[in-house]
Amino acid sequence: MYSFASFAAGLIFGLGLIVAGMANPAKVQGFLDLAGAWDPSLALVMAGAVAVGAGAFALARRRTRSLLGAPVLLPTARVIDRRLVLGSLVFGVGWGLAGICPGPALVLAGYGAPKGLAFVAAMLAGNAVFALLEKKKR
Repeated sequence: MYSFASFAAGLIFGLGLIVAGMANPAKVQGFLDLAGAWDPSLALVMAGAVAVGAGAFALARRRTRSLLGAPVLLPTARVIDRRLVLGSLVFGVGWGLAGICPGPALVLAGYGAPKGLAFVAAMLAGNAVFALLEKKKR
C-alpha cells in the first residue's frame, strides 16, 4: 500500500509540475527575471503550494500516525545556522542558473531531457560529495 501511495503522490506531484509549467526551465527563469520580462504566474503556483502545505502540516501536527499507519515525523529544527544559509544560497543560485530544482529535474529526467538528466547526475554527485564530507567530520 505504501508503494502505491508513494507512486500516486509522485504522479500527482509530477503532473502538477508539468501543468504549472515548473518543469519548463525557461518559464522558471522568466519568473526569476525581475528586471526583464517577468512572468508572475509561478508566484501563484507557489502561493497555492504554500497554502496546501500549510494546511497539510497543520493537520499532520495533530496526528501521531499517517492515514496508512506510519508514524508522523515532522522536522523539529528551528535554528537558522551557517549550513542552512549556505545551502539555501547554493540552491537559489543553482535554481536561477538552470531554471530547475530537484522535483522538476526528476520530471525532466523522466522525459529523457538532457538538461534534466544532467541536473539529476549533478545532484547525485553533490549528494555523494556531501556524504563524504560529513563522514570525514566524524
